[in-house]
Amino acid sequence: MTTAPELDRIDLHILAELQRAGRQSNADLAERVHLSPSACLRRVQRLEREGVIAGYRAEVDAERVGLGLQAFVRVQLNHHDAASVAAFAEFVGHWDEVVACHALTGDMDYLLQVAVRDLDHFSRFLLDRLLTQAGVADVNSSFVLRTVKAFRGLPVAQ
Repeated sequence: MTTAPELDRIDLHILAELQRAGRQSNADLAERVHLSPSACLRRVQRLEREGVIAGYRAEVDAERVGLGLQAFVRVQLNHHDAASVAAFAEFVGHWDEVVACHALTGDMDYLLQVAVRDLDHFSRFLLDRLLTQAGVADVNSSFVLRTVKAFRGLPVAQ
């Protein structure tokens, strides 16, 4: 496990601001965190270099790009040896429909977040991909009716 870098109040403020508005200019960011633009840029570059800032992305509306059905799929594997776990992870990594995959404790091994066009697309994903994957013992799916709160960044303390 890697050691977390030391982050001060200003670093945390920078992270919160970038999560809120990642496309703001360095000058605007510097003003919001009460630093000079050069000092702010040095801090952001350090946070990037140390891997605290892992990347930058556009937030895309799933429905507007034709992915109107979201599901959470809990998966249990038949076997938990290293080869079975690695094989499952390899398959999941190639499936575009899976937008997130988490290994879990408890009665199910993985939680997949799936984004598809419609129920037919989900059915094809489930029957043609997930259930044909050797080693899958059980699958339990839940469809998103409405998103109450979506991921908007981590709660970095300030």
